[in-house]
Amino acid sequence: MNAELIAVGTEILLGEIVNTDAQLISQGLSELGINVFYQTVVGDNPERLRTVVENAKQRADIIITTGGLGPTLDDLTKETLAEVFGKKLALHQPSYERLVKFFRDIGREMTPNNVKQAWLPEDCTVFTNQWGTAPGCAFEADGKHVLMLPGPPRECNPMWKECAMPYLYPLAGGCIVSHNVRVFGLGESAMEDRLHDMMARMTNPTIAPYAKVSECFARVTAKADTAEQAEALLAPVVEQVCDMLGDDVYGVDVDSLEQVVGDLLRTKGLTLSVAESCTGGLLSKRITDVPGSSAYYKGGVCSYTNEVKVGVLGVEQHTLDAYTAVSEQVAGQMARGVARVLHTDIGVGITGIAGPDGGTQEQPVGLVYISVFYNGNTVTKRMQTSLGRDRVRNQAASTALDMIRRQIR
Repeated sequence: MNAELIAVGTEILLGEIVNTDAQLISQGLSELGINVFYQTVVGDNPERLRTVVENAKQRADIIITTGGLGPTLDDLTKETLAEVFGKKLALHQPSYERLVKFFRDIGREMTPNNVKQAWLPEDCTVFTNQWGTAPGCAFEADGKHVLMLPGPPRECNPMWKECAMPYLYPLAGGCIVSHNVRVFGLGESAMEDRLHDMMARMTNPTIAPYAKVSECFARVTAKADTAEQAEALLAPVVEQVCDMLGDDVYGVDVDSLEQVVGDLLRTKGLTLSVAESCTGGLLSKRITDVPGSSAYYKGGVCSYTNEVKVGVLGVEQHTLDAYTAVSEQVAGQMARGVARVLHTDIGVGITGIAGPDGGTQEQPVGLVYISVFYNGNTVTKRMQTSLGRDRVRNQAASTALDMIRRQIR
C-alpha cells in the first residue's frame, strides 16, 4: 500500500514553523512497510485543499492529514475531506463532553466555536486527544483510508504512535516490529562497514543504519503474522548486531545517553558532579532533563573563566600558566576539583574552544578536553570536531556522558 501526507497550515508555507509531523509519520509508515510517494503542504484555503485531496485520492491508498482540526474559521480540514469523500459531519458526544470538562478544569469559558472540534465524519474511528482538545479520526470511503491528525507536534506525535499506527497495522499485511541499537563512538559509515555483509544477506529481519547528531543507530526490523513471531526473528539478530558493534553500543531501544547513564548511576548508588567551561552548562541540562536525576546528580560548576577554575575548583595557577586552560591537565584538575567540592563519587571536567573565535594553530576551534574522575582514577579524552559551535558543545556533552558510561559499567 502507499500513503500520501498532507500538511495543512499557512504557517508552514510561510516558514514560521517546521513540518516535523511529516518526518515522524514517514518514519512510522516505513516501519509499517507502507510506502510514501508524495508529501504536500497546503495553506488554510478550502479550494486548494480540496484540489490537493482529490489528487491524493487518485494516487494513494491512504491519505493522512495533519493540522486544520481546531476551532477557528480557517480550520477546515474535516469539512473539506468530508465533502470530497461524501461523508456527513455529526456531533460526537464523548468528544464534546471532553471539551466541556477540559475548559471547566482549567477555569475558562468554552466559547461556542470550540464545539466545532467535536463535529466528526459519521461512522469514523475517533482518536481521543489526551494531549490537547481537537480529536483526530479515521474513516474508509471510496476504497481509501483517510486519517486526520492535529497539527501541533505535542499532540500529533503521541496520537500518531498510540492511535494512528495501531489503526494502520492491519493494512500493513502483517505485523512489523523494530528495535534500535543505539551507538556512540562509531560513525555511521564505520558502523555500516562492520555490518555490511550481514546487512547484504538478510531479507527478514533487515538492518538499516541511521545517523543522528553526534551518534548513530542500527534499526533491526522484522515482519511476521504476529508481534511474538516478529520478536522471535529479531532476538538473535539484535544480539549479533550488539556483539559486532561491541562496547560502542550503549543500549537497545533506550531514550538517550543521559537516560542510560542515569540508570547506571542509580543502580550502582553513585553520585555525579560536573565542571563545565566551553559547554556552558549543557551537560548539566541534559543530565537534569531526566526525571529523578536528583537521586544521583548533586550539581555543577560553570567555570567559564580561569578565576572560577582556580577559586572554586582548585585548579592550580601554575598549571594554567604552563598548559593553558584548554589542556588535559586542566580538565583533569577540574574533574577532581568538582568531585571534591561537591562530595561526589564521580567528577567530570570539560574545557575547550567552541568557537567560532578563539582558536589558534596549536589550539584550533573545536578542540576539547574531557576528563572523568572516578574511583581514584582520572581518564581524559582529547576531542576535535568542527561544523559549528552547537555541534562542538553537543559532541562534548555526549562524549562526556559516554565516558561516564564506559567508566562505571
